[in-house]
Amino acid sequence: MSRKKNADPGFVDWFRRSLPYIHAHRGKVFVLSFGGEAVRDDGFANLIHDIALLNGLGICLVLVAGARPQIEQRLSARDSAMQVVNGLRVTDDAALACVKEANGAVRVEIEALLSMGLANSPMAGLRIRVGSGNFVTARPLGVIDGVDYRHTGEVRRVDAAALHELLDSGSIALLPALGYSPTGEVFNLSAADVAGAVAAALGADKLIFLTENKTADGRGRVISSMVPREVDALLARRQRIPEEQTRVLHNAATACRAGVHRVHILNRHQDGILLSELFTRDGAGTLVTAEPYELVREAGIDDVGGVLELIEPMEASGVLVKRSRELLEQEINQFTVVERDGAVIACAALYPYPDGGLAELACVAVHPDYRGAGRGEVLLQHIEDRARQLDLGALFVLSTRTSHWFRERGFQIASVERVPRRKRDLYNWRRGAKVFIKAL
Repeated sequence: MSRKKNADPGFVDWFRRSLPYIHAHRGKVFVLSFGGEAVRDDGFANLIHDIALLNGLGICLVLVAGARPQIEQRLSARDSAMQVVNGLRVTDDAALACVKEANGAVRVEIEALLSMGLANSPMAGLRIRVGSGNFVTARPLGVIDGVDYRHTGEVRRVDAAALHELLDSGSIALLPALGYSPTGEVFNLSAADVAGAVAAALGADKLIFLTENKTADGRGRVISSMVPREVDALLARRQRIPEEQTRVLHNAATACRAGVHRVHILNRHQDGILLSELFTRDGAGTLVTAEPYELVREAGIDDVGGVLELIEPMEASGVLVKRSRELLEQEINQFTVVERDGAVIACAALYPYPDGGLAELACVAVHPDYRGAGRGEVLLQHIEDRARQLDLGALFVLSTRTSHWFRERGFQIASVERVPRRKRDLYNWRRGAKVFIKAL
């Protein structure tokens, strides 16, 4: 008689929580860049397994692979070296031969690993197709300050239509850090530059850099998020950022300004960081996002008029409990607002009850012109984060006419007895609002 084993609760819980991200990422285009250091690392097979998993989940992947250590190894074997001037590599004829050879070797190694299908392995039974080609047109960097950079180039154009066609076929696109000219020349490019240009040309949903270094503040702590102007400021004030990390940060900001909404910069030495970043709430690296056209922020006294204008129609219809201007002025610090071009277009309030480990979510309102675009979810996420920061374990809400919205977002119906005593004493039995609770 066989004995049933209970499932690992940690794994089951993580897998269930990853479902929204699996749905959100399916069919999206991700550009993933990594260096030759990752390719020669003993743990590279684990990264390949993670890439195969993303492909299996329906994510359209473009891989951009660097080959710097492989190039340097070949140069060293020929008693040669690549000259670096002002942080840029001079690729002479001898170096170009090593560049071609190294990039070819890296490409073949990646294709071989993606072709594995051994039994009892993470890629058992997989049939992953990989496509490469001359998708990147380049031009010579030329002569700068009297230095001729020879075969070192920069991206001129990306054949986005051909890349989309390859991705639509279900294949992974694999691009080396090389570019080609209409005259048949080959140019040595920066992998970060290629990845940034490809992501912008494709209108990629995400650009992901796996780097050798973390993006940290002055105290060595990972910077969790930035916008392009903050990246610019970081590069301007820090002199000791490694050259490759500087290129990554520059391309992250440039890609955001070109329409790529999210750029992830991850320290590739952390095994599984790609999955942690993409399938958990908090992520694991540095997120660079486009300059916010809309801003989610804590409310202040200057927002009272805007909040009143927003909620008055909902109060008149009975969806919200009426609040006077005086009361709102007293409680405005409990509110979070979404501001668009200086106007308050959505709001929500958080009232903590620390004695019971609960917090009330109240006065959730979105302007009619801006409903249906996820702003309610953004507000809810912000309120949940605030509650967690206060070490509160659950949110409760009282609702008369919008109960389905809350139930669809994880709230469960509960009895009035679950409400903290102070709030329960003020409960309006004639209004008959239902109670919903969500564990955090």
